[in-house]
Amino acid sequence: MYQHPVAPLPAPRVLTQPMAMELLTADAAVRVDTTVGYDSRDPHALSIAFHLLGEDAVVWRVDREMVLTGSLRPTGDGDVLIRPAPDGTLLLRLGPAGGRAVVSCDQEALARLVRETFVLVPQGTEEHHIDWGPLLASLRR
Repeated sequence: MYQHPVAPLPAPRVLTQPMAMELLTADAAVRVDTTVGYDSRDPHALSIAFHLLGEDAVVWRVDREMVLTGSLRPTGDGDVLIRPAPDGTLLLRLGPAGGRAVVSCDQEALARLVRETFVLVPQGTEEHHIDWGPLLASLRR
């Protein structure tokens, strides 16, 4: 069976940025330390790791383009909704109905990180950074 030649993947590039966010409750805003990350091997997504006291980090994956759109107008569907707040922060609503958390973060700091991801992996080139081999191998079984 003929197989198309596969171009080598670019070297992985990783960005990480510690960032303070606030968990918004009905009564208070609680500071939560997070680490926002980007790995070019998963070129469409940011990871946001919430570091909670005494527990393993809770990690959410968020589309990088959604973050940029959400800084301009409400966007998202389902478990992730992002919108700008009147005070200049960015609000992320995470989770299903009945178990949602709303967190606030510095909109400019997050947008700056997202812009850096587009320097590493320009829009429209994401598929060149994905290793399709494992998926294709599983489909051949």
